[in-house]
Parts: sequence; structure tokens; C-alpha cells
Amino acid sequence: MRWDELFDDLASQFDAGLEEERRRAAIDEERLRVNRLTLRDRLGALDQFLKPDERITLELHTGERVEIRPIEFGADWFGADLVGVVRRYGACIVPIAGIGSVLLTGDQIARSLEPLPERPGAVTGKLGLSIPLRDLARRRSHCEITTLNGTYYGTIDRVGRDHIDIAMHDIETPRRQSQIGTFRLVPLADLTLIRVQTD
Repeated sequence: MRWDELFDDLASQFDAGLEEERRRAAIDEERLRVNRLTLRDRLGALDQFLKPDERITLELHTGERVEIRPIEFGADWFGADLVGVVRRYGACIVPIAGIGSVLLTGDQIARSLEPLPERPGAVTGKLGLSIPLRDLARRRSHCEITTLNGTYYGTIDRVGRDHIDIAMHDIETPRRQSQIGTFRLVPLADLTLIRVQTD
């Protein structure tokens, strides 16, 4: 018996077993990573790999479908450009809780599973929905606010802990006290889409 051949064979078997163990561990680790993904993670990963003319179709809890290109992600919302027929509104804020489903191609599904690259120092990803809404209130931006109960036009006057105040006025008129028909308080949990006037 040649001892060198025996030891070489044992070392080869050990290396093969170790490699198989590493491969299984990598598969388990990847499966665990995918199991932990949130809808926000999937949309964020897809956003990193969108082609220039590509869009994502969202179906809101209201049943409405919108085509968007994500721009910036917060903790529970994202800002996006509206694509297609947008009337006066070119941008929107999408509360992630307002999304009923996301319609993707097979290629987009694969890209949405990619690991999300770390963005050092990105503060926006930690900000809740109330922050961009407060910015809209500060700017007095005219908005089309879609909720679970209907769509409202006007200006966000203030943002509370769990609701917004909307000064209801005509789409064609700026916010003036004389033009406000009524004020409406809407829970943040009911918001599905906020279109922002861009012209």
C-alpha cells in the first residue's frame, strides 16, 4: 500500500466534503436573505437596476394602476416620477402600505431579488412618510391625494402624528382662504398615493 496515495485520497475527499458544506451554507444563507426581504427592499433593488426607458406598474389598494420610476426611498414610502398620462402631476409620493401589488416582468423579478447595495450616509432611507408630507405642506404644493375612501384635491395644510389636514380647493386655483370649500382630516394609514403638481 502506498501511504502517499492514501493520504492524498483522504485529503481530496476532505476538501470535496468541505467544499460541498460551503456550497450548502451559501445556499442556506441566500435563502435566508431572500426570506427576510421586504417589499421596500425588492423595489429598492429593482430601482438600482432599472433601464432608462423602464417603468414599474403599481396596483394600489384602491384598484388604480400607476406606472412609475422610483427616485428616492424613505422608511415606509418612496418618491417617484409618474410615467404615461399624468395630467398636471409629474411626481408622486407612494406610501408602501398603499400598494396592493406590483406587476413585474420575469426579468424585473430576478433583479428585485438582488442584494441592495449599501449607501453610506443615506439619511432619507430612515425618514418616515410624515417628512415628505410636511415638505409638501411647507411648499404649499397642490396635490391629488388618493385614499382608500376617494380622491381629494387641494393643499396639505399640516401633518399630525397619524393624519394630515387637507385644504380642499379647485385644481385650477392656488390655495387662498376664499377658495377653500372645506378642510378634511385624513389618517396617514388611508393614503395610497399623493400626486404632486409639477407645473
